[in-house]
Amino acid sequence: MSELQQQIIRLVKDQIHQFTGIRRHLHEYPELSFEETNTCAYITELLNNWGIENKVVAETGVHAVIRGRNPDKMHIALRGDIDGLPITENTGLAFSSKNKGVMHACGHD
Repeated sequence: MSELQQQIIRLVKDQIHQFTGIRRHLHEYPELSFEETNTCAYITELLNNWGIENKVVAETGVHAVIRGRNPDKMHIALRGDIDGLPITENTGLAFSSKNKGVMHACGHD
């Protein structure tokens, strides 16, 4: 295993609880498409706390930029859905949707 792979594994292990908490928070508070104002605010707050450049787009979307050492040479784009579906969650999970009639059910989270 390369040093880079080992470093990535260490970083993931160090942050797994934080990211699990973020995922569960997002799952608990789903919002329908074009109504994700709280989700958008939560994401931008996280990005701001991490020092990641970001801006709100189309009122309920977030565009973030992580600049590398050589930003003119390579770019990687990541995209994620943040909207929930108009479905009532009956999973019984500790982090089930708290927004009645809306849940993240696509399997993306």
